[in-house]
Amino acid sequence: MSFLEKIPLDQITEDQARKEAETIRPQLIKWGKEYYEQDSPSVPDAEYDLVYDRLTKLEAKYPGIVTADSPTQQVGGNVDTELNKVAHPIPMLSLGDVFSNEELAEFINRLQTEYPDDQEFNCELKIDGLSISLRYEAGKLVQASTRGNGRIGEDITKNALKIPSIPQTLSRPIDIEVRGECYMGKEEFLKLNERRQNDGKATFANPRNAAAGSLRQLDPRVTADRHLSTFMYNVADYDDLQATTQSGLLKELKELGFTVNENFAVAHNQAEIDQYIEKYQAKRNDLTYGIDGIVIKTNPLPLQMEIGHTVKVPKWAIAYKFPPEEAKVKILDIEWTVGRTGVVTPTAIMNPAQLAGTTVSRASLHNADYIEKKDIRIGDTVILYKAGDIIPEVERFIPELRPADSKPYQIPSDCPSCGAKLVHLDDEVALRCINPKCPAQLSEQVTHFASRNAMDIDGLGPKIVAQLFDRHLIDDVASLYKLTREQLIELDKFGEKSADNLLTALDNSRNNSLERLLFGLGIRHVGSKAAQLIAAHFGNIQNLMKSTSEEIVAIDSIGEIIADSVETYFADPNSQSLINELIAMDVNMEYKSTNPVIQGETFFTGKRVVLTGKLIDMTRGSAAKWLEAHGAEVTGSVSKKTDLVIAGEAAGSKLTKAEKLNVPVWNEQKFKAEMEKG
Repeated sequence: MSFLEKIPLDQITEDQARKEAETIRPQLIKWGKEYYEQDSPSVPDAEYDLVYDRLTKLEAKYPGIVTADSPTQQVGGNVDTELNKVAHPIPMLSLGDVFSNEELAEFINRLQTEYPDDQEFNCELKIDGLSISLRYEAGKLVQASTRGNGRIGEDITKNALKIPSIPQTLSRPIDIEVRGECYMGKEEFLKLNERRQNDGKATFANPRNAAAGSLRQLDPRVTADRHLSTFMYNVADYDDLQATTQSGLLKELKELGFTVNENFAVAHNQAEIDQYIEKYQAKRNDLTYGIDGIVIKTNPLPLQMEIGHTVKVPKWAIAYKFPPEEAKVKILDIEWTVGRTGVVTPTAIMNPAQLAGTTVSRASLHNADYIEKKDIRIGDTVILYKAGDIIPEVERFIPELRPADSKPYQIPSDCPSCGAKLVHLDDEVALRCINPKCPAQLSEQVTHFASRNAMDIDGLGPKIVAQLFDRHLIDDVASLYKLTREQLIELDKFGEKSADNLLTALDNSRNNSLERLLFGLGIRHVGSKAAQLIAAHFGNIQNLMKSTSEEIVAIDSIGEIIADSVETYFADPNSQSLINELIAMDVNMEYKSTNPVIQGETFFTGKRVVLTGKLIDMTRGSAAKWLEAHGAEVTGSVSKKTDLVIAGEAAGSKLTKAEKLNVPVWNEQKFKAEMEKG
């Protein structure tokens, strides 16, 4: 019997229920381990929830079939990582779930019947993240931990210090343990998966697993690079707080310095709760973070304590889970594209369908392993859903709709662009084309080479690059410097002025400092910061090309993966040939330290500075370099940890947030005056 072919609850016998539960539990345990411990779920949350709900109802009907190892008796997953363990003196419970208005009504009616005088509810968004606990003594953060199995979690204190929304010092010197959710925003999730895909790594299934994987790192620098956020919403006890309600608690947590989700509302009856659910079910796709439901809590805090909890869940709160948004589509084709780093990625081409408010006709299939694991074939009718409300994902094919003559999909062995043999490196899940002259890679590489943080060749975007390749005017980045005015004015929608401007931009780019060239070459794992550190250390390309990975890894903040990648790149004869071509085109190969690091203390030493708005007498890039040379850390977002905001013309939300947080704000004139002091 499959999980979807169930005997109705009102007809099932105890023996049948026991046998079904014995079938369900091992599957749920496996799925739970993938979700909670490996951060790599094999099924969508909705499918897990459906099966878990079935087990809960079977055990509720026949309590005698409950076993000690049942997932319904556990909180979260086992704690089996290299992180230190943390005991929770007051357990961190999970929430019970309901999946229909009828089940929610039963919960509301029960509480209103048992506690008719005091009952009101606080409605909150259910954030799709990882539960965490923050412990403060005398207002200072002393420990951060994950929920783990509810009794024992993992120590993530060092990582928590890298998350801007977690205050290290509270506005009052109190002892308190605050609980909430750590999450990754939708935009950051997409950027992270794009980086991982380019590096041939497995992508995260959804933002929740990305957040969990980022928070449970042994290296806090990885956590810092993932741009995590938090919403706090609960405390272990209320002894040192003035709040007497859940809604008041959220306001007091905000006053203490925590970030809370302000989209909460107090409701007094089922109708008001339903209105709240309808409102945010309609708005969920517009939020910058993922939610998978609504949490309804008894609002008075003393009443929460009186109602109490079971071994696993509080009896005063429930999570209403949104129904999954799915679409049934047919896979018409599978298209393979080649990225800048040679990773070859499959995409399902489907008949258009409406899903989570958008029309979807393409869905990433990630890699060859993904296709084989799910046995996806051309001609299949599949269930499509949006992982974390963001990425269209193929959940499974529908067996009864598979054509009779269907055959397993043959993974390509040759590059779709150049025809070279694809390789499957031992440490990667991706197929990769390693031909350095692959046209698809070269087009992506040239676009990257010309980008703002690389060689900054204004006017050389993807469409122009595509034309240059189509007309065989370039074949690598060095050939850009051979372009003539006559060739450029023949391009579509490209006049004499555009040609002259592009030639000027190309000529100017010859004088860039070495770090821009290093980043522009697209060496695997080498971002703009690593390029700057390496260029500053070696001084010129000749020294770098002669260096070993051991010499490169000796640079502070440069790890073995980057060092090995740089050494491998410059050991390749094709790379050496390209560098020689660029030298012949008079491209600068020296590190130009226009702003040498100032020795000793300055006003900006150790300060976190944010630049916003348009500066008149300098660019924000040059201002950032000057600040960094004088000891500042220039960041892109304003938080309570920001020491100074420098605001130019038309400064927007960052200025508003700085004013709200009482962060000092300078105009350009005041900044220039400080610069003149040296």
